[in-house]
Amino acid sequence: MNFNEKVYELCKKIPEGRVSTYKIIAEALGTKAYRAVGQALNKNPYAPIIPCHRIVDHKGELHGFATGLKNKRALLKKEGIKIKNNRVLNFEKVLYRL
Repeated sequence: MNFNEKVYELCKKIPEGRVSTYKIIAEALGTKAYRAVGQALNKNPYAPIIPCHRIVDHKGELHGFATGLKNKRALLKKEGIKIKNNRVLNFEKVLYRL
């Protein structure tokens, strides 16, 4: 299994209505390659089965999404995640640690 596939497998574990971070995913893979996680997610051919929209930065801020941040916000809001100024509200409460 290559790096991207490992990232996708971890993302599948994040339940609806929760978010995780690039850092948490990278650390679960035994690396500090947070940006590589983001690059893998940007190439995700399995969306929305692999819910890459549930990945945010370590502060709960929304970054990069292949179809745009507007779509990322919409997907998260549909799952009950509250967002203000591109930041997840109650971040610690909805954070999912692998």
